[in-house]
Amino acid sequence: MILDLDTGIDDALAIAYALGSSEVDLIGITSEYGNVLTERSVVNSQQILHLLGHPDIPVYLGAGHSTTTNDFSVLPISAEIHGQDGVGELHLTEPHPEMVTESAVDFILRACQEYGADLSIVATGPMTNLALAIQKDLPTLKKVGQIVIMGGALTVGGNVSPFAEANISQDPEAADLLFKSGLPVTMVGLDVTLRTLFTRTDTAEWRALGTPAATAYADMVDYYIKAYEVTSPHLHGCALHDPLAVAVAIDPSLVTTFPLNLKTEIEGPSRGRTIGNNARLDDPTTRTAVCVQVDTPRFLTEFKARIGHLLAP
Repeated sequence: MILDLDTGIDDALAIAYALGSSEVDLIGITSEYGNVLTERSVVNSQQILHLLGHPDIPVYLGAGHSTTTNDFSVLPISAEIHGQDGVGELHLTEPHPEMVTESAVDFILRACQEYGADLSIVATGPMTNLALAIQKDLPTLKKVGQIVIMGGALTVGGNVSPFAEANISQDPEAADLLFKSGLPVTMVGLDVTLRTLFTRTDTAEWRALGTPAATAYADMVDYYIKAYEVTSPHLHGCALHDPLAVAVAIDPSLVTTFPLNLKTEIEGPSRGRTIGNNARLDDPTTRTAVCVQVDTPRFLTEFKARIGHLLAP
């Protein structure tokens, strides 16, 4: 498995879920911009891996801005939700290795060539790295087994506009290219992630484990929950966006999917909206699927068990 991350708090949870799952081998992390700048995403991923006892897993530098812009600045709302450092102001100081020289895109393509259908890519930030890989070598990328993305919304409204979800809104053109590429994509969007909520009662269980990693994760997620109390008080907890995408890649039976050839609207007030592609409704083959239901109790049980085991003494 490859995780493509803009490492903020829920990305850190996705890393822990992957490491806590015996079914997969996390071979690398590719970085994106979004919750933080790309370079900070690399450092955050490296430090989280060190905290969890896996400093050997390489982290690759990816895109620093969208496919249609020349720079990127972190949005104030992102800093409010994830902290200035992206991980709840933990101020992690664990040593981290030098950044590898191979680019994120080249690593993704190399892994597709090497592992083929056994490879899963889980993308929980903008889709820019995947779009760049499509542009560089789509035939090699098509060797991948599956691509699962956290992003988009089909049956509910967006979280950065009435139409758009945050990850898709960062680079709608990249998401549109991915959906139209013919690659096997499963969209884990707000339709299901907003039904998977974690509370302070849950983080107290981690804190009680007493390990440095458990304490750090409890502090980090409590920061996230506090932000949700301001932005989404009706949820009474924080949504487990990114770890759900990892869980779906491992166990698709956790969700009910709707097959639909998707597109992303890239113009007008609905820019960033993920919706069915009218021009492809009658295509005999559907390569994209949207998660529309989730077995929340079973997912939360798996989430607590896998991460709890990883954080335990």
